[in-house]
Amino acid sequence: MAILTTLSFSELPSPKIPPFSSISRSPALLISSRIRRNSSNLVARHRRRARRKNPPEQPPPPPGNDMSTAVQMPAAPRRWDEDHDLLLNSMGAGNGDTLTANDDKETSTSSRNVLRKKKSYTSSIKFFGVDLSPDNIAVAMVYFVQGVLGLARLAVSFYLKDDLHLDPAETAVISGFSALPWLVKPLYGFISDSVPLFGYRRRSYLVLSGLLGALSWSLMATFVDSKYGAAFCILLGSLSVAFSDVVVDSMVVERARGESQSMAGSLQSLCWGSSAFGGIVSSYFSGSLVDLYGVRFVFGLTALLPLITSAVAVLVKEQPVVGSVRGLKQNLPLADAGFLEKSKEDIIKLWGAVKQPNVLLPTLFIFLWQATPQSDSAMFYFTTNKLGFTPEFLGRVKLVTSVASLLGVGLYNGFLKKVPLRKIFVVTTVFGSVLGMTQASVMLVFS
Repeated sequence: MAILTTLSFSELPSPKIPPFSSISRSPALLISSRIRRNSSNLVARHRRRARRKNPPEQPPPPPGNDMSTAVQMPAAPRRWDEDHDLLLNSMGAGNGDTLTANDDKETSTSSRNVLRKKKSYTSSIKFFGVDLSPDNIAVAMVYFVQGVLGLARLAVSFYLKDDLHLDPAETAVISGFSALPWLVKPLYGFISDSVPLFGYRRRSYLVLSGLLGALSWSLMATFVDSKYGAAFCILLGSLSVAFSDVVVDSMVVERARGESQSMAGSLQSLCWGSSAFGGIVSSYFSGSLVDLYGVRFVFGLTALLPLITSAVAVLVKEQPVVGSVRGLKQNLPLADAGFLEKSKEDIIKLWGAVKQPNVLLPTLFIFLWQATPQSDSAMFYFTTNKLGFTPEFLGRVKLVTSVASLLGVGLYNGFLKKVPLRKIFVVTTVFGSVLGMTQASVMLVFS
């Protein structure tokens, strides 16, 4: 400190400055000198200020003899009292407050820089070409839950077959009931858009869907012991997944509106890639858990997964809906007479959109694709009774199918996003029909 003080003061060209070697070696001398000169410096300071305010008038130069030249004057040296103030502040108690304020300012600035870097780093992370914003993370997590719920798929099949002793026809009927909530998905869109729950159209329904799914699987793990109870709980769980799917699909549509086909394809790849990844995670453990702990344990473990949907609802950026109605009518607009009129208008608009050829033909194609009979229940009974497949082996088979789904999503996202959809539909339909015949070949060979 002493060396730095000497170097800084030695640069001040003032004849009144005493030898700095003694000041730097004795701080007490500096303070006493400051006290002794305090009164004289105060008087001198007032005199200097008075001279600055009222400078003496200079006599005008004689005409014709102007020999003046412009001379650059050096900068005024700092006063001795200012130097002492700086030195005393660096040694006194007030310096701690200054340093503390500077430290706080630097800390807050560094904190803002760190948060800004983290935010830019998060926004720079991409998955399937999509920025991982909070909304996109919520969408991906909901689809991940849809995939990871496959953890209970094998457990349900073995429960219906071994515990309830149902035949393939009855199992197929219960599976058909589980598909019913997916047939009325437009209704969920009308409800979420027209009936804000607790002021929100997205968040509240995601929370409700997660709680509904957790309830259904909890009942399966504890109280259900009949085929009717199983059918009801499976229907309830399917309803929760379908409703959450509609909510996140509406978010995806809002983000894809006005975007190119490539960007819309990236959003779809994010959704289905997350679902496939969840299927990989669940398939690896589904068969082993059934073998080791039984179906009830798997149902209880599955009951925790829908709560992820409720948790990620806080990531959805949504402004609260502020309407003219208050109290109960705000949360239950069904009591409002205008709700039926609005619903009727929405149905008319939907029908007007469906009648358009570019919407009707793809809808008809999807209907025919989904109406194709499937042999999942019959194939399950064949592989377990005839071929003797164990739950663990069937879980590995599900793992392979999930990996194949993820590879298909990656193939589309990497090479097929810009290919016309008509060509993709034609090729995939032909390949799907050919590969679907392999099940019949297996049945003919091993039966």
